[in-house]
Amino acid sequence: MDINQLFRLDNKTAFVTGASSGIGKHCAILLAQAGAKVAIASRRIAQLQTVVDEITRLGGQAKAFELDVTNKKSVVKCFDEMMAWSLPTIVINNAGMSINRKLLDQTEEDWDRVIDTNLKGSWLVATESARRMVASNASGSIVNIASILGERVIGGVAPYVISKAGVIQSTKVMALELARHQIRVNALLPGYVITDLNRDFLLSEAGQKILARIPSRRFNNLEDLNGPLLLLASDASSAMTGATIAVDSGHLINGL
Repeated sequence: MDINQLFRLDNKTAFVTGASSGIGKHCAILLAQAGAKVAIASRRIAQLQTVVDEITRLGGQAKAFELDVTNKKSVVKCFDEMMAWSLPTIVINNAGMSINRKLLDQTEEDWDRVIDTNLKGSWLVATESARRMVASNASGSIVNIASILGERVIGGVAPYVISKAGVIQSTKVMALELARHQIRVNALLPGYVITDLNRDFLLSEAGQKILARIPSRRFNNLEDLNGPLLLLASDASSAMTGATIAVDSGHLINGL
């Protein structure tokens, strides 16, 4: 393969959930710049139009779809609508949420919201996308956005930590069963990534305490995800499945 084409996604369609802001928005724009047509989805479709407009302005192709990842009917409907536009063979399972409360203050409703979005939602999207690819005899790549908190713990976000550990294990079991269909499933484990939502916190005194525990003494920028994401989305990782890639500036190896 031409080294200049190794990470290109020309003539492919990618699907990104939770794409209205943050990591999801960044992934969608990046994949479009790499040549993919990009389907983007979230519960609030109106917020997606600015992402579509930006991708279009950059010369790419994108289309927005409404999706509640926690609802099976919504997932099936979204894929039905996408199939009328294009079959996605690259799926970025990014939709997620967290509720920050101490363990003994977390409610059953908190648990259901976080687990349903992060774990059940990624499962529903991944398995439905795989069914569509198998039915079309198409190979593909599913990238689950997990977290380093799937492999380590902190307080105050118990359902989130548990859900991301589940995403890592679901990645591995899906990789095992879908390998025969030439569908690869891998997970990206971001550390602390600076976004518009968390920038003020990371710059605060509490954020600086976190920074002191990172060996490289740096938080990640969205651009730090570019190489790992394109690796997993493209044919450059054709022999990789069931892998977990941490992008955390060394946070995991510190163990704190």
